[in-house]
Amino acid sequence: MTVLKVKYALWAADWQRCLHFYRDLFGGTITMEMEVWSEIVIAGATLGIHGGGEGKRTWTGLTFQVDDLREGIAQLTAHGGSLACPPNDTPEDPLHLAMCIDPEGNEFMMTQRRH
Repeated sequence: MTVLKVKYALWAADWQRCLHFYRDLFGGTITMEMEVWSEIVIAGATLGIHGGGEGKRTWTGLTFQVDDLREGIAQLTAHGGSLACPPNDTPEDPLHLAMCIDPEGNEFMMTQRRH
């Protein structure tokens, strides 16, 4: 057996909104688009969007490491996402993690490598 790709699946009540949110926020490439199953490739990883979700807030375990977290947070809200809570940014603990929510209620993290 050969593994061809690894996919991470999210449920969405509005699959097109969810698919376009991740495409627009992270510059992904949509490789398959239909209500039952869509796929988008972001930084070499495949994210599957499954229509028919309930739209409830759900923790996914999905994480995106970005080079500029402050810019990522600005882009998140510009594309219709939100923060689960304001990120911690202190001299003792510089900003490196943001708990985010996509328009479908899926929670994910954006992180920035600590320097």
